[in-house]
Amino acid sequence: MSERTAIREKHDGALDDRGNVRLWLRLLTCTTVIEKRLKRRFADQYGITLPRFDVMAALDRHPEGMTMGQLSQALLVSNGNVTGVVQTLLRDRYLSIAPSPTDGRASIVRLTPLGQECFGGLAEAHHEWVDTMLAGLTQNQRTTLFDLLGALKDSLAADNGKEQA
Repeated sequence: MSERTAIREKHDGALDDRGNVRLWLRLLTCTTVIEKRLKRRFADQYGITLPRFDVMAALDRHPEGMTMGQLSQALLVSNGNVTGVVQTLLRDRYLSIAPSPTDGRASIVRLTPLGQECFGGLAEAHHEWVDTMLAGLTQNQRTTLFDLLGALKDSLAADNGKEQA
């Protein structure tokens, strides 16, 4: 059985004339498959979770450090979710935490040199895994998909999550 037929979509990708719903389900299927593979590979090869990788990646992009609030906002998760992950990374000496010099109520979290070294290896593996998963697309297809997803992101921002009452 080929990889292509091994991945089933919710509702087998068929919902009559509901094109937008089919598109959403296809996006969800692709995202879920990629996320599951990344989770499994991080766990199997590095003994680390995807949320830990995500926290380290956010801090790598902000070497000056981030508050817990900034971290949760950047990762689109609650403060409570970030706190547990940060505590584990602190225990493993991948992160340091210090009082904010400008806000006595906040603390600044940073990658330690050990965390930077660890993240370097994780990021390299992550890039290789994603490259492999997207290798079936040509460069032109990847560029087109990137542009289309950018348009979708803009559309979602314009909608602004307004819920119908």
